[in-house]
Amino acid sequence: MVRKKGSLILCGAFLFVAWNALLLLYLWGRPPIGHLGEGGGAEPGGKEEWGVGRGKVGRVNLAGEVIRLAEEVEVQLETQKKLLKQIESHRAVWARQKDIGKRETDDIKEVKEETVHQPPQTPFPVKNSVDISDQTEVKHTQKPVHTVAQGLKLEQHEATEVKQEIIENNEVTTVVSSSEVIIPILVIACDRVTVKRSLDRLIQYRPSPELYPIIVSQDCGHAETARVIGSYGDQVTHISQPDLSDIRVRPEHRKFQGYYKIARHYRWALNQVFNTLSLSTVVIVEDDLEVAPDFFEYFRALHPILLSDPTLWCVSAWNDNGRDALVDPSKADLLYRTDFFPGLGWMLLKEMWAELEPKWPSAFWDDWMRQPEQRKDRSCIRPEISRTITFGRKGVSLGQFFDQYLRYIKLNTEFVPFTKQDLSYLLKEKYEEKYIKEVYSAPLVKIEELQQGGTLKGPGPYRVQYSSRDSFKVFARNLGVMDDLKSGVPRTGYRGIVSFLYRGRRVFLAPPQGWTQYDISWS
Repeated sequence: MVRKKGSLILCGAFLFVAWNALLLLYLWGRPPIGHLGEGGGAEPGGKEEWGVGRGKVGRVNLAGEVIRLAEEVEVQLETQKKLLKQIESHRAVWARQKDIGKRETDDIKEVKEETVHQPPQTPFPVKNSVDISDQTEVKHTQKPVHTVAQGLKLEQHEATEVKQEIIENNEVTTVVSSSEVIIPILVIACDRVTVKRSLDRLIQYRPSPELYPIIVSQDCGHAETARVIGSYGDQVTHISQPDLSDIRVRPEHRKFQGYYKIARHYRWALNQVFNTLSLSTVVIVEDDLEVAPDFFEYFRALHPILLSDPTLWCVSAWNDNGRDALVDPSKADLLYRTDFFPGLGWMLLKEMWAELEPKWPSAFWDDWMRQPEQRKDRSCIRPEISRTITFGRKGVSLGQFFDQYLRYIKLNTEFVPFTKQDLSYLLKEKYEEKYIKEVYSAPLVKIEELQQGGTLKGPGPYRVQYSSRDSFKVFARNLGVMDDLKSGVPRTGYRGIVSFLYRGRRVFLAPPQGWTQYDISWS
Protein backbone atom coordinates (compact mmCIF):
# COMPACT_ATOMS: atom_id res chain seq x y z
CA MET A 1 0.00 0.00 0.00
CA VAL A 2 2.86 2.41 0.93
CA ARG A 3 4.66 1.58 -2.33
CA LYS A 4 1.44 2.21 -4.28
CA LYS A 5 0.86 5.57 -2.59
CA GLY A 6 4.49 6.57 -3.23
CA SER A 7 4.13 5.76 -6.90
CA LEU A 8 0.96 7.80 -7.09
CA ILE A 9 2.66 10.78 -5.41
CA LEU A 10 5.62 10.63 -7.81
CA CYS A 11 3.29 10.32 -10.78
CA GLY A 12 1.22 13.29 -9.59
CA ALA A 13 4.35 15.41 -9.03
CA PHE A 14 5.65 14.55 -12.50
CA LEU A 15 2.34 15.45 -14.13
CA PHE A 16 2.19 18.75 -12.20
CA VAL A 17 5.72 19.76 -13.27
CA ALA A 18 5.12 18.67 -16.86
CA TRP A 19 1.81 20.55 -17.06
CA ASN A 20 3.33 23.80 -15.78
CA ALA A 21 6.33 23.43 -18.12
CA LEU A 22 3.99 23.04 -21.08
CA LEU A 23 1.93 25.97 -19.83
CA LEU A 24 5.04 28.18 -19.68
CA LEU A 25 6.09 27.17 -23.18
CA TYR A 26 2.56 27.82 -24.49
CA LEU A 27 2.30 31.23 -22.85
CA TRP A 28 5.79 32.24 -24.04
CA GLY A 29 4.84 31.46 -27.62
CA ARG A 30 1.50 33.34 -27.57
CA PRO A 31 1.15 36.76 -29.18
CA PRO A 32 0.90 39.72 -26.82
CA ILE A 33 -2.67 40.25 -25.59
CA GLY A 34 -4.36 43.30 -26.97
CA HIS A 35 -2.32 43.33 -30.21
CA LEU A 36 -4.41 40.94 -32.28
CA GLY A 37 -5.74 42.64 -35.35
CA GLU A 38 -3.88 45.86 -34.58
CA GLY A 39 -0.74 45.17 -36.56
CA GLY A 40 0.92 43.74 -33.50
CA GLY A 41 2.39 40.73 -35.22
CA ALA A 42 -0.38 38.17 -34.66
CA GLU A 43 -1.99 38.48 -38.07
CA PRO A 44 -0.39 37.72 -41.44
CA GLY A 45 0.58 41.01 -42.98
CA GLY A 46 0.92 42.74 -39.64
CA LYS A 47 3.85 44.96 -38.84
CA GLU A 48 5.55 42.17 -36.96
CA GLU A 49 4.57 38.62 -37.92
CA TRP A 50 5.68 35.83 -35.57
CA GLY A 51 9.08 34.51 -36.51
CA VAL A 52 9.84 37.53 -38.70
CA GLY A 53 12.34 40.08 -37.48
CA ARG A 54 12.74 38.54 -34.07
CA GLY A 55 16.47 38.85 -34.35
CA LYS A 56 16.35 42.57 -35.03
CA VAL A 57 17.37 44.79 -32.15
CA GLY A 58 14.58 46.95 -30.79
CA ARG A 59 11.76 45.00 -32.46
CA VAL A 60 10.88 43.06 -29.30
CA ASN A 61 10.37 44.66 -25.93
CA LEU A 62 11.93 41.93 -23.76
CA ALA A 63 10.94 43.54 -20.44
CA GLY A 64 7.34 43.93 -21.59
CA GLU A 65 7.23 40.30 -22.72
CA VAL A 66 8.53 39.09 -19.33
CA ILE A 67 5.93 41.17 -17.47
CA ARG A 68 3.14 39.92 -19.73
CA LEU A 69 4.27 36.33 -19.26
CA ALA A 70 4.37 36.72 -15.49
CA GLU A 71 0.87 38.21 -15.43
CA GLU A 72 -0.58 35.36 -17.49
CA VAL A 73 1.17 32.74 -15.33
CA GLU A 74 -0.31 34.46 -12.26
CA VAL A 75 -3.82 34.26 -13.73
CA GLN A 76 -3.42 30.57 -14.60
CA LEU A 77 -2.02 29.75 -11.14
CA GLU A 78 -4.91 31.60 -9.49
CA THR A 79 -7.38 29.47 -11.46
CA GLN A 80 -5.57 26.30 -10.39
CA LYS A 81 -5.60 27.55 -6.80
CA LYS A 82 -9.39 27.96 -6.87
CA LEU A 83 -9.88 24.45 -8.23
CA LEU A 84 -7.54 22.99 -5.60
CA LYS A 85 -9.49 24.82 -2.86
CA GLN A 86 -12.72 23.35 -4.22
CA ILE A 87 -11.24 19.84 -4.17
CA GLU A 88 -9.89 20.38 -0.65
CA SER A 89 -13.32 21.52 0.59
CA HIS A 90 -14.85 18.24 -0.58
CA ARG A 91 -12.10 15.94 0.70
CA ALA A 92 -13.84 15.25 4.00
CA VAL A 93 -17.13 14.48 2.27
CA TRP A 94 -15.46 12.11 -0.20
CA ALA A 95 -13.67 10.31 2.61
CA ARG A 96 -16.97 9.94 4.48
CA GLN A 97 -18.65 8.59 1.37
CA LYS A 98 -15.81 6.11 0.80
CA ASP A 99 -16.58 4.68 4.25
CA ILE A 100 -20.26 4.46 3.31
CA GLY A 101 -19.33 2.58 0.13
CA LYS A 102 -17.28 0.12 2.21
CA ARG A 103 -20.21 -0.44 4.55
CA GLU A 104 -22.46 -0.99 1.51
CA THR A 105 -20.15 -3.74 0.27
CA ASP A 106 -20.23 -5.43 3.68
CA ASP A 107 -24.03 -5.22 3.76
CA ILE A 108 -24.34 -6.76 0.30
CA LYS A 109 -22.05 -9.64 1.26
CA GLU A 110 -24.16 -10.22 4.36
CA VAL A 111 -27.36 -10.25 2.31
CA LYS A 112 -25.94 -12.76 -0.18
CA GLU A 113 -25.19 -15.15 2.67
CA GLU A 114 -28.77 -15.06 3.95
CA THR A 115 -31.65 -17.09 2.58
CA VAL A 116 -34.18 -15.06 0.59
CA HIS A 117 -37.72 -16.03 1.61
CA GLN A 118 -39.61 -13.86 -0.88
CA PRO A 119 -38.85 -12.72 -4.43
CA PRO A 120 -38.02 -9.01 -4.34
CA GLN A 121 -39.96 -6.32 -6.15
CA THR A 122 -37.73 -3.90 -8.02
CA PRO A 123 -39.80 -1.02 -9.35
CA PHE A 124 -36.64 1.04 -9.91
CA PRO A 125 -34.79 -0.48 -12.89
CA VAL A 126 -31.31 0.96 -12.85
CA LYS A 127 -30.05 2.58 -16.04
CA ASN A 128 -27.51 0.58 -18.04
CA SER A 129 -28.58 -2.68 -16.39
CA VAL A 130 -29.13 -5.48 -18.86
CA ASP A 131 -32.01 -7.14 -17.06
CA ILE A 132 -33.84 -6.85 -13.77
CA SER A 133 -32.77 -10.40 -12.99
CA ASP A 134 -29.15 -9.20 -13.03
CA GLN A 135 -29.75 -7.16 -9.90
CA THR A 136 -28.75 -8.48 -6.51
CA GLU A 137 -31.75 -9.87 -4.68
CA VAL A 138 -33.00 -7.78 -1.79
CA LYS A 139 -34.20 -9.40 1.39
CA HIS A 140 -36.43 -7.82 4.04
CA THR A 141 -34.14 -6.76 6.86
CA GLN A 142 -34.34 -4.21 9.62
CA LYS A 143 -31.53 -2.15 8.22
CA PRO A 144 -31.21 -0.46 4.82
CA VAL A 145 -30.08 -2.81 2.07
CA HIS A 146 -28.38 -1.78 -1.14
CA THR A 147 -29.16 -3.01 -4.65
CA VAL A 148 -26.37 -3.50 -7.14
CA ALA A 149 -26.83 -3.82 -10.92
CA GLN A 150 -24.38 -5.10 -13.50
CA GLY A 151 -22.85 -2.27 -15.45
CA LEU A 152 -23.65 0.34 -12.80
CA LYS A 153 -20.48 2.20 -11.94
CA LEU A 154 -20.77 4.00 -8.61
CA GLU A 155 -18.51 7.00 -8.25
CA GLN A 156 -16.62 7.54 -5.03
CA HIS A 157 -18.78 10.44 -3.97
CA GLU A 158 -22.10 8.60 -4.45
CA ALA A 159 -23.86 6.33 -2.01
CA THR A 160 -27.24 5.01 -3.11
CA GLU A 161 -29.39 3.86 -0.24
CA VAL A 162 -32.39 1.58 -0.60
CA LYS A 163 -35.17 2.04 1.91
CA GLN A 164 -37.85 -0.62 2.27
CA GLU A 165 -41.25 0.01 3.66
CA ILE A 166 -43.96 -2.62 4.25
CA ILE A 167 -47.43 -1.37 3.38
CA GLU A 168 -50.82 -2.71 4.42
CA ASN A 169 -51.19 -5.43 1.78
CA ASN A 170 -47.75 -6.86 2.64
CA GLU A 171 -46.24 -5.62 -0.61
CA VAL A 172 -42.88 -3.89 -0.50
CA THR A 173 -42.35 -0.45 -2.00
CA THR A 174 -38.66 0.17 -2.61
CA VAL A 175 -37.67 3.81 -2.63
CA VAL A 176 -34.15 4.76 -3.66
CA SER A 177 -32.62 7.84 -2.15
CA SER A 178 -29.14 9.22 -2.66
CA SER A 179 -28.48 11.00 0.59
CA GLU A 180 -24.79 11.69 0.04
CA VAL A 181 -24.62 12.51 -3.67
CA ILE A 182 -22.92 15.83 -4.39
CA ILE A 183 -25.34 17.93 -6.46
CA PRO A 184 -23.57 21.07 -7.66
CA ILE A 185 -25.55 24.14 -8.69
CA LEU A 186 -24.22 25.69 -11.90
CA VAL A 187 -25.19 29.35 -12.25
CA ILE A 188 -24.89 30.63 -15.84
CA ALA A 189 -23.98 34.34 -15.62
CA CYS A 190 -23.04 37.13 -18.00
CA ASP A 191 -23.53 40.85 -17.39
CA ARG A 192 -26.38 41.01 -14.86
CA VAL A 193 -25.25 42.42 -11.52
CA THR A 194 -28.66 41.23 -10.26
CA VAL A 195 -27.08 37.78 -10.09
CA LYS A 196 -26.77 38.80 -6.43
CA ARG A 197 -30.49 38.17 -5.94
CA SER A 198 -30.13 34.65 -7.31
CA LEU A 199 -27.00 33.85 -5.28
CA ASP A 200 -28.46 35.28 -2.07
CA ARG A 201 -31.42 32.89 -2.23
CA LEU A 202 -29.29 29.89 -3.20
CA ILE A 203 -26.97 30.47 -0.24
CA GLN A 204 -29.88 31.21 2.11
CA TYR A 205 -31.68 27.93 1.36
CA ARG A 206 -28.64 25.70 0.77
CA PRO A 207 -28.58 23.04 3.52
CA SER A 208 -24.93 22.04 2.98
CA PRO A 209 -22.07 23.79 1.12
CA GLU A 210 -20.29 20.44 0.78
CA LEU A 211 -23.22 18.61 -0.83
CA TYR A 212 -24.36 21.58 -2.92
CA PRO A 213 -21.30 23.52 -4.14
CA ILE A 214 -22.30 26.60 -6.15
CA ILE A 215 -20.30 27.12 -9.34
CA VAL A 216 -20.85 30.45 -11.09
CA SER A 217 -19.74 30.33 -14.71
CA GLN A 218 -19.44 33.82 -16.18
CA ASP A 219 -19.36 34.78 -19.84
CA CYS A 220 -19.11 38.31 -21.33
CA GLY A 221 -16.18 39.48 -19.17
CA HIS A 222 -18.38 42.08 -17.42
CA ALA A 223 -16.20 43.54 -14.67
CA GLU A 224 -18.97 44.79 -12.37
CA THR A 225 -20.75 41.43 -12.44
CA ALA A 226 -17.43 39.69 -11.74
CA ARG A 227 -16.97 41.91 -8.67
CA VAL A 228 -20.43 40.98 -7.38
CA ILE A 229 -19.68 37.27 -7.80
CA GLY A 230 -16.24 37.69 -6.23
CA SER A 231 -17.77 39.35 -3.17
CA TYR A 232 -19.13 35.95 -2.06
CA GLY A 233 -15.61 34.65 -1.47
CA ASP A 234 -15.39 30.90 -0.89
CA GLN A 235 -19.17 30.53 -0.67
CA VAL A 236 -19.14 30.07 -4.45
CA THR A 237 -16.62 29.01 -7.09
CA HIS A 238 -16.26 31.59 -9.86
CA ILE A 239 -15.09 30.35 -13.26
CA SER A 240 -14.88 32.41 -16.46
CA GLN A 241 -15.57 31.31 -20.03
CA PRO A 242 -12.30 32.26 -21.78
CA ASP A 243 -13.48 32.78 -25.38
CA LEU A 244 -15.22 36.18 -25.56
CA SER A 245 -14.88 36.58 -29.32
CA ASP A 246 -17.81 37.12 -31.65
CA ILE A 247 -19.05 34.06 -33.50
CA ARG A 248 -19.25 34.02 -37.28
CA VAL A 249 -22.89 33.66 -38.29
CA ARG A 250 -24.74 34.06 -41.56
CA PRO A 251 -25.94 37.64 -42.19
CA GLU A 252 -29.59 37.01 -41.31
CA HIS A 253 -28.52 35.65 -37.90
CA ARG A 254 -26.40 38.61 -36.82
CA LYS A 255 -29.19 39.78 -34.52
CA PHE A 256 -29.04 36.34 -32.82
CA GLN A 257 -25.35 36.61 -31.88
CA GLY A 258 -26.35 36.43 -28.21
CA TYR A 259 -28.01 33.03 -28.66
CA TYR A 260 -24.83 31.67 -30.25
CA LYS A 261 -22.73 32.89 -27.35
CA ILE A 262 -25.12 31.37 -24.81
CA ALA A 263 -24.90 27.95 -26.48
CA ARG A 264 -21.10 28.19 -26.53
CA HIS A 265 -21.08 29.15 -22.84
CA TYR A 266 -23.38 26.28 -21.81
CA ARG A 267 -21.18 23.76 -23.59
CA TRP A 268 -18.01 25.07 -21.95
CA ALA A 269 -19.55 25.30 -18.47
CA LEU A 270 -21.08 21.80 -18.55
CA ASN A 271 -17.76 20.37 -19.74
CA GLN A 272 -16.10 22.01 -16.74
CA VAL A 273 -18.57 20.40 -14.34
CA PHE A 274 -18.61 16.92 -15.84
CA ASN A 275 -15.16 16.55 -17.40
CA THR A 276 -12.87 18.85 -15.42
CA LEU A 277 -14.45 18.47 -11.97
CA SER A 278 -15.70 14.91 -12.70
CA LEU A 279 -19.07 15.41 -11.04
CA SER A 280 -21.94 13.04 -11.83
CA THR A 281 -24.90 15.41 -11.92
CA VAL A 282 -25.68 19.13 -11.98
CA VAL A 283 -28.58 21.53 -11.52
CA ILE A 284 -28.40 24.42 -13.97
CA VAL A 285 -29.88 27.83 -13.16
CA GLU A 286 -29.43 31.15 -14.89
CA ASP A 287 -28.48 34.44 -13.26
CA ASP A 288 -32.06 35.78 -13.33
CA LEU A 289 -33.71 32.94 -11.39
CA GLU A 290 -34.85 33.04 -7.77
CA VAL A 291 -35.34 29.68 -6.05
CA ALA A 292 -37.95 28.39 -3.59
CA PRO A 293 -37.20 27.32 0.01
CA ASP A 294 -37.46 23.61 -0.92
CA PHE A 295 -35.45 23.92 -4.14
CA PHE A 296 -32.61 21.71 -2.85
CA GLU A 297 -35.00 19.23 -1.23
CA TYR A 298 -36.87 18.89 -4.53
CA PHE A 299 -33.79 17.96 -6.56
CA ARG A 300 -32.34 15.76 -3.81
CA ALA A 301 -35.51 13.64 -3.74
CA LEU A 302 -35.85 13.37 -7.53
CA HIS A 303 -32.22 12.54 -8.27
CA PRO A 304 -32.68 8.76 -7.70
CA ILE A 305 -35.84 8.76 -9.84
CA LEU A 306 -33.95 10.40 -12.71
CA LEU A 307 -31.03 8.03 -12.20
CA SER A 308 -33.15 4.88 -12.29
CA ASP A 309 -35.79 5.57 -14.97
CA PRO A 310 -34.42 5.45 -18.55
CA THR A 311 -37.60 7.12 -19.86
CA LEU A 312 -36.64 10.33 -18.00
CA TRP A 313 -33.89 12.69 -19.10
CA CYS A 314 -34.27 15.74 -16.85
CA VAL A 315 -35.90 17.15 -13.74
CA SER A 316 -37.10 20.76 -13.93
CA ALA A 317 -38.18 23.19 -11.23
CA TRP A 318 -40.39 25.09 -13.70
CA ASN A 319 -44.08 24.98 -14.68
CA ASP A 320 -44.67 26.91 -17.93
CA ASN A 321 -48.34 27.28 -16.97
CA GLY A 322 -47.52 28.09 -13.37
CA ARG A 323 -49.42 31.36 -13.06
CA ASP A 324 -51.24 31.86 -9.78
CA ALA A 325 -54.72 31.29 -11.24
CA LEU A 326 -53.68 28.12 -13.08
CA VAL A 327 -52.17 26.12 -10.20
CA ASP A 328 -53.64 24.53 -7.08
CA PRO A 329 -52.09 26.20 -4.01
CA SER A 330 -53.12 23.23 -1.86
CA LYS A 331 -51.06 20.82 -4.01
CA ALA A 332 -47.52 22.08 -3.50
CA ASP A 333 -46.36 18.44 -3.38
CA LEU A 334 -47.93 17.49 -6.72
CA LEU A 335 -45.45 16.48 -9.46
CA TYR A 336 -45.93 15.53 -13.12
CA ARG A 337 -44.16 13.95 -16.03
CA THR A 338 -43.92 16.19 -19.11
CA ASP A 339 -42.76 15.65 -22.68
CA PHE A 340 -41.91 19.34 -23.01
CA PHE A 341 -38.38 20.32 -21.94
CA PRO A 342 -39.00 23.16 -19.45
CA GLY A 343 -35.48 24.34 -18.52
CA LEU A 344 -35.31 27.25 -16.03
CA GLY A 345 -33.71 25.30 -13.19
CA TRP A 346 -33.09 21.72 -14.33
CA MET A 347 -31.08 18.66 -13.41
CA LEU A 348 -28.87 16.81 -15.89
CA LEU A 349 -26.84 13.61 -15.47
CA LYS A 350 -23.30 13.11 -16.75
CA GLU A 351 -24.40 10.18 -18.92
CA MET A 352 -26.96 12.38 -20.67
CA TRP A 353 -24.38 15.12 -21.26
CA ALA A 354 -22.08 12.53 -22.85
CA GLU A 355 -24.89 11.85 -25.33
CA LEU A 356 -25.72 15.51 -26.01
CA GLU A 357 -22.30 17.19 -26.00
CA PRO A 358 -20.91 15.80 -29.30
CA LYS A 359 -23.88 17.23 -31.22
CA TRP A 360 -24.49 20.34 -29.10
CA PRO A 361 -25.96 23.11 -31.30
CA SER A 362 -24.29 26.42 -32.11
CA ALA A 363 -27.41 28.37 -31.05
CA PHE A 364 -30.96 28.04 -29.69
CA TRP A 365 -29.96 25.12 -27.48
CA ASP A 366 -33.28 24.92 -25.58
CA ASP A 367 -35.44 24.51 -28.69
CA TRP A 368 -32.87 22.03 -29.98
CA MET A 369 -33.41 19.99 -26.80
CA ARG A 370 -37.12 19.86 -27.66
CA GLN A 371 -36.57 18.23 -31.03
CA PRO A 372 -37.51 14.53 -31.28
CA GLU A 373 -33.95 13.61 -32.30
CA GLN A 374 -32.75 14.69 -28.86
CA ARG A 375 -35.79 13.93 -26.72
CA LYS A 376 -36.19 10.37 -28.05
CA ASP A 377 -39.62 10.02 -26.38
CA ARG A 378 -38.11 10.73 -22.97
CA SER A 379 -39.78 12.95 -20.39
CA CYS A 380 -38.91 15.35 -17.59
CA ILE A 381 -40.38 15.83 -14.12
CA ARG A 382 -41.99 19.18 -13.35
CA PRO A 383 -43.93 20.54 -10.34
CA GLU A 384 -47.47 21.87 -10.01
CA ILE A 385 -46.02 25.01 -8.40
CA SER A 386 -42.69 26.28 -9.72
CA ARG A 387 -39.55 26.09 -7.58
CA THR A 388 -37.99 28.93 -9.60
CA ILE A 389 -39.18 32.27 -10.95
CA THR A 390 -37.44 34.59 -13.36
CA PHE A 391 -36.94 38.27 -12.60
CA GLY A 392 -34.89 39.04 -15.72
CA ARG A 393 -36.87 40.93 -18.32
CA LYS A 394 -33.61 42.11 -19.89
CA GLY A 395 -31.89 39.49 -22.00
CA VAL A 396 -31.28 38.14 -25.49
CA SER A 397 -34.98 37.29 -25.87
CA LEU A 398 -35.83 41.00 -25.35
CA GLY A 399 -38.59 40.20 -22.86
CA GLN A 400 -40.36 37.60 -25.03
CA PHE A 401 -43.21 36.12 -22.95
CA PHE A 402 -42.02 37.96 -19.83
CA ASP A 403 -44.71 40.62 -19.64
CA GLN A 404 -47.47 38.28 -20.77
CA TYR A 405 -46.59 35.12 -18.82
CA LEU A 406 -43.32 34.85 -16.93
CA ARG A 407 -43.77 37.72 -14.49
CA TYR A 408 -46.97 36.08 -13.18
CA ILE A 409 -45.48 32.65 -12.39
CA LYS A 410 -46.14 31.66 -8.78
CA LEU A 411 -43.11 30.66 -6.69
CA ASN A 412 -43.67 27.97 -4.08
CA THR A 413 -43.32 29.21 -0.50
CA GLU A 414 -44.24 26.03 1.39
CA PHE A 415 -41.42 23.63 2.25
CA VAL A 416 -42.35 20.14 1.07
CA PRO A 417 -40.29 17.25 2.55
CA PHE A 418 -39.99 15.39 -0.75
CA THR A 419 -37.17 13.15 0.49
CA LYS A 420 -39.61 11.61 2.99
CA GLN A 421 -42.21 10.85 0.32
CA ASP A 422 -42.61 7.83 -1.95
CA LEU A 423 -42.16 9.30 -5.43
CA SER A 424 -42.30 5.99 -7.27
CA TYR A 425 -45.65 7.07 -8.76
CA LEU A 426 -43.57 9.12 -11.23
CA LEU A 427 -42.09 6.00 -12.82
CA LYS A 428 -43.56 5.60 -16.29
CA GLU A 429 -45.68 2.48 -15.93
CA LYS A 430 -47.21 3.53 -12.62
CA TYR A 431 -47.74 7.09 -13.76
CA GLU A 432 -49.45 6.27 -17.03
CA GLU A 433 -51.70 3.64 -15.49
CA LYS A 434 -53.12 6.18 -13.04
CA TYR A 435 -52.83 9.47 -14.93
CA ILE A 436 -54.24 8.36 -18.30
CA LYS A 437 -57.15 6.68 -16.55
CA GLU A 438 -57.85 9.85 -14.55
CA VAL A 439 -57.76 12.05 -17.65
CA TYR A 440 -60.00 9.97 -19.90
CA SER A 441 -62.49 9.11 -17.16
CA ALA A 442 -63.06 12.84 -16.56
CA PRO A 443 -66.33 14.19 -18.03
CA LEU A 444 -65.91 15.66 -21.51
CA VAL A 445 -67.20 19.26 -21.56
CA LYS A 446 -67.31 22.15 -23.98
CA ILE A 447 -65.24 25.22 -23.36
CA GLU A 448 -68.40 27.31 -23.08
CA GLU A 449 -69.54 25.18 -20.13
CA LEU A 450 -66.30 25.91 -18.32
CA GLN A 451 -66.53 29.61 -19.04
CA GLN A 452 -70.15 29.87 -17.89
CA GLY A 453 -69.74 27.33 -15.10
CA GLY A 454 -73.38 27.23 -14.09
CA THR A 455 -74.08 23.64 -15.08
CA LEU A 456 -70.85 22.16 -13.70
CA LYS A 457 -70.76 20.77 -10.17
CA GLY A 458 -67.65 20.39 -8.07
CA PRO A 459 -63.95 21.08 -8.64
CA GLY A 460 -63.54 18.58 -11.46
CA PRO A 461 -61.56 17.23 -13.12
CA TYR A 462 -63.09 18.02 -16.51
CA ARG A 463 -61.75 17.27 -19.97
CA VAL A 464 -61.71 19.55 -23.01
CA GLN A 465 -60.79 17.76 -26.22
CA TYR A 466 -58.80 19.21 -29.13
CA SER A 467 -58.21 17.45 -32.43
CA SER A 468 -56.00 19.82 -34.42
CA ARG A 469 -53.30 22.42 -34.03
CA ASP A 470 -55.79 25.24 -34.55
CA SER A 471 -58.32 23.90 -32.04
CA PHE A 472 -55.56 23.48 -29.45
CA LYS A 473 -54.45 27.08 -29.91
CA VAL A 474 -57.99 28.46 -29.70
CA PHE A 475 -58.82 26.49 -26.54
CA ALA A 476 -55.46 27.31 -24.92
CA ARG A 477 -55.86 31.03 -25.49
CA ASN A 478 -59.41 31.04 -24.15
CA LEU A 479 -58.43 29.07 -21.07
CA GLY A 480 -55.36 31.19 -20.36
CA VAL A 481 -52.56 28.63 -20.89
CA MET A 482 -49.60 29.02 -23.24
CA ASP A 483 -50.58 28.09 -26.78
CA ASP A 484 -47.23 27.60 -28.50
CA LEU A 485 -45.90 24.18 -29.51
CA LYS A 486 -42.30 23.09 -30.00
CA SER A 487 -41.80 20.11 -32.31
CA GLY A 488 -45.53 19.53 -31.88
CA VAL A 489 -45.36 19.32 -28.07
CA PRO A 490 -47.48 21.77 -26.02
CA ARG A 491 -45.88 23.37 -22.98
CA THR A 492 -46.25 21.11 -19.89
CA GLY A 493 -47.87 18.44 -22.11
CA TYR A 494 -47.62 14.73 -21.41
CA ARG A 495 -48.97 12.49 -24.17
CA GLY A 496 -50.57 15.67 -25.50
CA ILE A 497 -52.39 16.38 -22.20
CA VAL A 498 -52.07 19.79 -20.52
CA SER A 499 -53.25 19.92 -16.88
CA PHE A 500 -54.18 23.19 -15.12
CA LEU A 501 -56.83 24.95 -13.04
CA TYR A 502 -59.50 27.12 -14.63
CA ARG A 503 -61.60 29.18 -12.22
CA GLY A 504 -60.82 26.73 -9.44
CA ARG A 505 -61.60 23.58 -11.43
CA ARG A 506 -59.09 21.00 -12.62
CA VAL A 507 -59.07 20.85 -16.43
CA PHE A 508 -57.33 18.47 -18.82
CA LEU A 509 -56.85 19.90 -22.31
CA ALA A 510 -56.35 16.60 -24.12
CA PRO A 511 -56.28 14.94 -27.54
CA PRO A 512 -58.74 12.11 -28.32
CA GLN A 513 -58.24 8.84 -26.46
CA GLY A 514 -55.82 6.56 -28.28
CA TRP A 515 -53.27 9.31 -28.94
CA THR A 516 -50.02 7.83 -30.26
CA GLN A 517 -47.49 10.54 -31.16
CA TYR A 518 -46.81 14.24 -31.66
CA ASP A 519 -47.10 15.85 -35.08
CA ILE A 520 -44.05 18.07 -35.62
CA SER A 521 -45.90 19.92 -38.40
CA TRP A 522 -48.01 21.55 -35.65
CA SER A 523 -45.05 23.71 -34.63
